[in-house]
Amino acid sequence: MDLVVVLVLSLSCILLLSLWRQRSGRGRLPPGPMPLPILGNILQIDAKNISESLTNLSKVYGPVFTVYLGLRPTVVLHGYEAVKEALIDHGEVFSGRGSFPVGDRASKGLASPCDPTFLLGCAPCNVICSIVFHNRFDYKDKDFLNLMRKINENVQIMSSPWIQVCNNFPALIDYFPGSHKTVLKNYCDLKQHFLKKIKEHQESLDMNNPRDFMDCFLIKMEEEKGNQQTEFTTEALINIVNDLLGAGTETTTSTLRYGLLLLMKHPEVTAKVQEEIDHVIGRHRSPCMQDKSNMPYTEAVLHEIQRYIDLVPTNLPHAVTCDIKFRNYFIPKGTTIITSLTSVLHDSKEFPNPEKFDPGHFLDESGKFKKSDYFMPFSTGKRICAGEGLARMELFLFLTTILQNFHLKSVVDPKDLDTTPVVNGLVSVPPTYKLCFIPV
Repeated sequence: MDLVVVLVLSLSCILLLSLWRQRSGRGRLPPGPMPLPILGNILQIDAKNISESLTNLSKVYGPVFTVYLGLRPTVVLHGYEAVKEALIDHGEVFSGRGSFPVGDRASKGLASPCDPTFLLGCAPCNVICSIVFHNRFDYKDKDFLNLMRKINENVQIMSSPWIQVCNNFPALIDYFPGSHKTVLKNYCDLKQHFLKKIKEHQESLDMNNPRDFMDCFLIKMEEEKGNQQTEFTTEALINIVNDLLGAGTETTTSTLRYGLLLLMKHPEVTAKVQEEIDHVIGRHRSPCMQDKSNMPYTEAVLHEIQRYIDLVPTNLPHAVTCDIKFRNYFIPKGTTIITSLTSVLHDSKEFPNPEKFDPGHFLDESGKFKKSDYFMPFSTGKRICAGEGLARMELFLFLTTILQNFHLKSVVDPKDLDTTPVVNGLVSVPPTYKLCFIPV
């Protein structure tokens, strides 16, 4: 009986503390839905489609509002004006890294139907491996296949509803079973692989002749050996390599997969791209980056693919680096900031019929490519994606090379192809599909 009394009193104290903490901060932060004790606003947010939930809340509370993800207040910025004002006009203040507990814990045959996932994953992964390790892998190499599998599995899991729960209640990471354990196990395995690569590089390192990113980092480590405050450590190198491979592989892969799916669903768009390829490049040489400026329709299609798929709907979490008065609201230092990229990429004022795939969104009346300040698939401001230039280059070269050499044939009627993401969490994961690559 005494134990029951203690438990009831403890729970009551936790509930009262939760209510006090939430109410004491609400008068200073932007408005938002009333949070429940401990749970916050979790029940009002669909973990399978966070972006849509935030859009619905913005209709009630405006473009700047507060939600409680568990006990933690998070300020949401919705719409181009609010996102731009924060990430560009106040870029320094909003450049802090938001909390992402699971990620933080981890970082301590031709002409027949095929699923393109594997091949579209190998190419971008090998690009990153060439930059980081100075070597590419054969597509049958066991170490390479294992590396790809673990990276892909981690990205899939990190987009699941369970991981959103773990990020909002970090205590679950240590004390509850679940798919987050797989993420941590995969990271430990990847860490061993990276340590092996680091050792190989150290044994053959030439301080005057760096071969790749890893060599450059190791040289800096050697130069900073006597600095107790140095950020150039083996652990930091492992985390950076993991980030480069994870972000640089899966995002480009998913965009390519989504791109081919959209091109199959819209054969009239594909035909116009191939017509432009024939006119500018022809069939007797490979595409190069110099071709891009002469291919406005293809450029518009690539932009529209990225706008339409909305790959990272709510961006990576940011945090404010100091107290700031933002639109007459006081946001304390360290507050997590969510920027809804969906609200910018699908803004109906800038992109008429935003839910429709239409390359015309990036073409002017004369058919020339038209830039848009609302195009933010790589985020914007101080924390814009470091690999934006590489990703743009890969998307152009890969897709134009494919369409130069193959017709895309769906195994079902194009009208029946479903482009709805199977997961819409950290990233929008495209559905699996099969297609035929028919040589032209």
